[in-house]
Amino acid sequence: MAKTNPGRFFEDYTLGQVIEHAVPRTVGAGERALYHALYPARHALYSSDEFARTSGLPQSPLDDLAAFHVVFGKTVPDVSLNAVANLGYAEGRWLKPVYAGDTLRSSSEVIGLKQNSNGKTGVVYVRTRGMNQRDEVVMEYVRWVMVRKRDINAPAPETVVPELSKVIDPADLVIPEGLNFTGYDFAQAGEAHRWGDYETGETIDHVDGVTLEEAEHMMATRLWQNTAKVHFDATFRPDGQRLIYGGHIISLARTLSFNGLANAQMIVGLNGGAHANPAFSGLTVKAWSEVLDKAETSAPGVGAIRLRLVATKGGEPFALKGEDGKYQPDVLLDLDYWALMPM
Repeated sequence: MAKTNPGRFFEDYTLGQVIEHAVPRTVGAGERALYHALYPARHALYSSDEFARTSGLPQSPLDDLAAFHVVFGKTVPDVSLNAVANLGYAEGRWLKPVYAGDTLRSSSEVIGLKQNSNGKTGVVYVRTRGMNQRDEVVMEYVRWVMVRKRDINAPAPETVVPELSKVIDPADLVIPEGLNFTGYDFAQAGEAHRWGDYETGETIDHVDGVTLEEAEHMMATRLWQNTAKVHFDATFRPDGQRLIYGGHIISLARTLSFNGLANAQMIVGLNGGAHANPAFSGLTVKAWSEVLDKAETSAPGVGAIRLRLVATKGGEPFALKGEDGKYQPDVLLDLDYWALMPM
């Protein structure tokens, strides 16, 4: 009997299948320091316990994307170990803050299957939930992945493509219990811009850039216990390059967006996302944002802002797609999310 895990192939998935992912992970206070060493993270709510307490939280939570990466990383051995590409995200919601000392685990349900016309690959849709030690769901999201077939002669499953919301209704966003921005310290946060200062359709060039380092992206991916071969094994791709984990680009772009969006403190919704082009070490990542929508919330002093975050490899800002509808070659990431901001 084989003792090693070759990962699942397309024909190993069935509609409605629930996969409980190994291994539970307790996150500690050092997680924040390491995350901030890997990325230029400066959002005050995730940097200071005192700032978090004046905002109504018991302490500074783990960065929203760090929590996402921990939950995501657990799914890789079961969902995307044999993936060709991670294609997209939808219906992502952060439901509870994650604090130092919490233990996270992940579970995924297969909600869609579609074999590709070449018969060699198929697309698997999963809804993943991350739970803490109290069995509370801290986040959930849908993603779809193109996965290789083990046997190209294996019969194709019935095609089921789930209907997914393009945008999370602001009423369905979960505001952390106690969050209150009425006493918000704009000087400590780093910028004076508040919710009312942003207009729908406004674009922001975040100016700064970070050059991708081989060692840093592999360290980050190991931190999330992401075992995808393309990120570590230089023999896995014909060109001998290690593909940068898409989450690494998401975190870089989000932290670069501090310059212009320092008060977009918490990500609470992920409407959609696409990794438009691959990234490799040596590239310099830059970012720009577009304000897509705004909404009020029931929390005191807290507004919701919908943002498009675009990461590029140094290309001109505000160029996204060509006339053919395809992403420009310089675009690495197109992410649509809801964040919370003081009003």
